[in-house]
Amino acid sequence: MSGSPDDEKLEELRQKKMEQLQDRAEGGEADQANREAAQQQAEAQKQALLRQHLTDDARKRLNTVKMSKEQFGEQVEQQVIALARSGRIQGKIDDEKMKQLLQELKPDSKSFDIKRR
Repeated sequence: MSGSPDDEKLEELRQKKMEQLQDRAEGGEADQANREAAQQQAEAQKQALLRQHLTDDARKRLNTVKMSKEQFGEQVEQQVIALARSGRIQGKIDDEKMKQLLQELKPDSKSFDIKRR
């Protein structure tokens, strides 16, 4: 029965399906590479903008914050970028201004009241 026309058609369909799946996989890899390249380019632009508007000490302080609290550091970076793009930064942000900015953006600390009976 291995030489019947139905078996041949079935094998032909399997072969076509495999080719389609391989084509899709290759296309997905290209999309992934494009996304990664765009992401790297956006990161490079962000770093260039930060270098342009922050002094070395302010960048060091921001990097230290990012190492300890990554999400908060990202938030501060986004705020600095937004200020730079809107033209509200006059000159460069130095370490003292960075301290003030961090203080303003710092989330409120949660306080707990413990009552004893």
